[in-house]
Amino acid sequence: MNPVTTVSANSMNVLVGWVELQSVSNLHVCSQGAMVLMNSLCNKVIRPIDGSCCQNTPPLTFLQKMLLCVFVVTTLVFLLLNFLRKLPHQRPMVPDLESLEEKKPGAEAVCGALCRMGLIMVYFYLCDRADVFMKEQKSYSHSAFFVPLIIVFVLGLFCSESTKESRVLNREQTDEWKGWMQLVILIYHISGASAFIPVYMHVRVLVAAYLFQTGYGHFSFFWLKGDFGLYRVCQVLFRLNFLVLVLCAVMDRPYQFYYFVPLVTFWFMIIYIVLAMWPQIVQKKVSISALWYLGILLKLVGLVLLICLFAYSQGVFEITFTSWPLSKLFELNGNIQEWWFRWRLDRFAVVHGMVFAFLYLLLQKKQVLSETRGEALFSAKVSLPLLLLSGLCFITYSVWASNCQTKEQCNEIHPYMSVLPILAFILIRNIPGFARSVYSSFFAWFGQISLELFICQYHIFLAADTKGILVLIPRNPSLNILVSSFIFVCVAHEISLITKLLVQLF
Repeated sequence: MNPVTTVSANSMNVLVGWVELQSVSNLHVCSQGAMVLMNSLCNKVIRPIDGSCCQNTPPLTFLQKMLLCVFVVTTLVFLLLNFLRKLPHQRPMVPDLESLEEKKPGAEAVCGALCRMGLIMVYFYLCDRADVFMKEQKSYSHSAFFVPLIIVFVLGLFCSESTKESRVLNREQTDEWKGWMQLVILIYHISGASAFIPVYMHVRVLVAAYLFQTGYGHFSFFWLKGDFGLYRVCQVLFRLNFLVLVLCAVMDRPYQFYYFVPLVTFWFMIIYIVLAMWPQIVQKKVSISALWYLGILLKLVGLVLLICLFAYSQGVFEITFTSWPLSKLFELNGNIQEWWFRWRLDRFAVVHGMVFAFLYLLLQKKQVLSETRGEALFSAKVSLPLLLLSGLCFITYSVWASNCQTKEQCNEIHPYMSVLPILAFILIRNIPGFARSVYSSFFAWFGQISLELFICQYHIFLAADTKGILVLIPRNPSLNILVSSFIFVCVAHEISLITKLLVQLF
């Protein structure tokens, strides 16, 4: 049992005097007894995360009580509908989850989804708000990070399958990309690897790559589909924010606490506004003149200039995001410093993704690329130099990241450097025809629930607001990680199914 070191001066003096008095009286006090007393004094002051102390569970807020009532009501309605469905001569009222792609969800399916969501939220609350389970400190070692990393990648390589299509960054490939990145981030968080700067900087590239995909994916959708309707916007916003908004209420945390979702949501809205403005460059237009392409380039240049204005003028940034109602979305602990840090760190990643999508779709339209299955993307004279240059970019970035002295120094240069390893990975992954035609179904499966995995880790994989590790099975770290990871992945997958069902309703 570890003593908690932050107790008040008066309490510490009383404790020391008591121990000395007992020692003088030849009544030997064991060190563990002193620790217990110290813990009892500090329990109401701080909430430790090493599992040695306990504290009264904080009282439920009004919103938490309301959600509990909703959960109880939906559970009762679900049980009633299920009972009525089983009565003789009653037709099934709604489809199950397997048929949700073909039919709209009915009352029983919706109530069932909300009931399951309620049970999951109860589990979240018990893990990270109640004192049911212990928490322990993170402790970084190279083996704790690299050994599971090697195991995960070996598993991924054994699950190779052919892609349905062989174009650059096809759906299976982007799911695979999201999947292995998310698994690396999970290992990074639970091993406390942020203490090791080279690993920290490489993981920062993975976060930038997620935002790069955001820019690439949404730009490509609007280019190819030309769908700027409100339905599409609401669909994306619900998919991104449903779980986070529920957790904000259940776990009594601000929206900005789950920083990545506000970041992705913000950039989606920026992409939508920029591309919805005239001129709208969409593939459906029969003939697009050079002036139209110039228009989209001017949009991108204008967006870069706006980003630079906010990045180099903190005053303008604070005035903008501390204004109501934006302040309610971006404040954490009464200020927007966390939002300023997160936004500034990867401020160009989305624009990089948009520019890459623009150039790729333009080259595709001009039929410059060879995307036939098994064929190299470019001719041999072009492919080989690009592959060598990509490898050089990887090495350059790794050498730079390994020689950084402080995180602050690295973070200042990171927005300009992160695009190099991202582009290098894309070229190495897509120039060879054989590499573009296969993917790892293991990583792709995790990629399909990457958003849920990222959010759920806050409370049922990690604990104490990500500062510690959840302990379901004490005194057996390996078994504890296996059990908690299995439950964590199952919960994330179930939430993904629930979100897909509810998004059709809302």
